[in-house]
Amino acid sequence: MIRVRVPLDVHAVACSGSGAFALATPLRVADLISLAVREAIGMRAPSDKFARSLRTTLSGLQSGRFTVVIDGREYHDAGDVVVCGSITYVGFYLPARSPVHH
Repeated sequence: MIRVRVPLDVHAVACSGSGAFALATPLRVADLISLAVREAIGMRAPSDKFARSLRTTLSGLQSGRFTVVIDGREYHDAGDVVVCGSITYVGFYLPARSPVHH
């Protein structure tokens, strides 16, 4: 599992006038994958390496080579939206080894 710090959506808090967005941030799975890839390869990794790693990871999810588990829930589509707190956990699993049981 990769521990990911979720950025606060200050714009959503300001526009809605609701503090709820300060506690829970809606993000697409692709955005969380991007944060997880950046965390895994490090902040100092060259931008081209990050871009290649992200492209390969999103392609693998789309082709079904693995699934993504975010805070215990399995996702297969990078376009799905997840509501996250300030810290979330992202894991990548082969479909036969996913910790989520259907």
